[in-house]
Order: sequence, then structure tokens, then C-alpha cells
Amino acid sequence: MISLTQKARGVLQIFRPELPTAAGVCVLLGQVLALGVVPALPVLGLGFACGFLLSGSALITNDYFDLEVDRINAPQRPLPAGILTPTEVMTLGLITALLGLAAAAAFGPLALGLSLIIWLLGFLYNWRLKAAGLWGNLIVALSVGITFVLGGIMVGLPWSPTVWTFALIALVFDLAEEIAGDAMDAEGDRQRGSRSLALLYGRTTALRISGALFGMVVLLTLLPWGTLGLAYRIPILLMDLLIVFFVIRLLRSQTPTEGRDAMRGLYISGSLGLLAFLIGSLLAA
Repeated sequence: MISLTQKARGVLQIFRPELPTAAGVCVLLGQVLALGVVPALPVLGLGFACGFLLSGSALITNDYFDLEVDRINAPQRPLPAGILTPTEVMTLGLITALLGLAAAAAFGPLALGLSLIIWLLGFLYNWRLKAAGLWGNLIVALSVGITFVLGGIMVGLPWSPTVWTFALIALVFDLAEEIAGDAMDAEGDRQRGSRSLALLYGRTTALRISGALFGMVVLLTLLPWGTLGLAYRIPILLMDLLIVFFVIRLLRSQTPTEGRDAMRGLYISGSLGLLAFLIGSLLAA
């Protein structure tokens, strides 16, 4: 018998809150970068909720469709471990999606339409396109990068060059993470006939490509250097140093567990760097 405490822990584990938090922060940064000032608190709150919930929904439905693969790759996950049922997981995924879309609707039809596209891309990827290799990786990366553009749309400025620069940074970062993730999940991916770079060209080659993309992220973060002040430069410099550190650990990893630990460090580094920049912008406002 699974207790309510175990269920709650399972929901938290399947939600992976640091990743939806990063998505919510990206939407907020899109708003701030587009306006050049901090928008009103309700705009910030609804924007964060939209990014957080849509990202959370994608992660939850990912576990639903990955059940058989996770029995091999991650049997400790709540679904293969029997802590949550498939019905509970899919219900949770749909509820979070509807709440995220409701938050987007507050900003008008364009924000709602783009949010729906983001959610559909994530759902289709989880359902059918995960075995598509690099094309699937690109779809996920695109849906992550476009969260900055969504933030710009929410404040009526979708074509801000700074917003699109950050969208590109997020896209390349997530593409690197997706390729590295496939390298960690190679055994399970082989069972479903995936065409991931790791299976086509080997784990080492896939990790080197991922490392090169993370290096490109560091270079791209230098583009806004002259237009944004210390509130940007200090946290982003620290973020870049952490990215280099965890990329070295990723390239040296010998097991999927070591690789996933390095990837988690990369995600947390990116999230904290952007969050620190956002907080600095809020305090300077």
C-alpha cells in the first residue's frame, strides 16, 4: 500500500521542480529583456506560472510515455517503481497543462497560441518523436528557447533583438543537454529503435558534440556583454565558469549516473545564473 507521503514525494520527483523553475525564469527574463524594465507583479507572476506549468506538464507526460524505457534506464522513478499509476501521471500532466494555458490566455490570443504550440511540441515529442534522434533534440530545444519569445509577446514586444539572443542561448544549451541525455539513456533508447547521436556514432562522440555546444553557449553569453550592465555580467560570468566545470565532468564521466550528475549540475548552473540576473534586474529597478 502506497502512502500519501510516498505519493507526494513521487509527484515532486516526477515534476523535477528545478527544470520547470528554469522555464518560468526564462519567460520572466523575456519580459524584462523586452521591456528594459521590470513589468508589474501580476505580469511577472502569470508569466512565471505559464512557463513553470507548461514545462512541468511536458516532464510529467514524458515519464508516462517513457514507462517501458524507464524500467531499464531508471527503475527507481515513481512510475516504474509503482509509486504513481499511469492514470495519475497523465491526469496530473493534463491538469498542469490546462493551468499553464489559462495563465497564457491572460496575455491574449498570440501568447495563448504560442503556449499551445509549445505544449503540443512537447507532447508530440514525448509521444512519437523521441526516437527521431537529432530532429527530436531540436524540437525540444526549440520549445525551450522560444520561452523567451513568449515573455516578449506577453509584454507586447516579441521582436526584441536581446530577447532573441537569449532564446538562441537557451536553444543551444538545451540541445547540448538533450544530446548528452541521449548518451546517458543509450541502453533504453536502443530498445525503442532510437536514432540518437549516441547510438549512431557512439557515446564519446555524442558527449563531445554536447560539450562543443555548451562551449558555444559560453560564447553566446558574451554577445549582450556591452548592452547589459553588472547585473548581467557578474552572474553570467559565474554561470559560464560553472558550465565549463560541469562540462569537463560530463566528458570525463564513465557511467550514466556520473553523467546525469554532471548534467544536473549544468542545468542548475544555467538556472541559477539566469535567476541571479533576473533578481539583479529586479533589485536595480
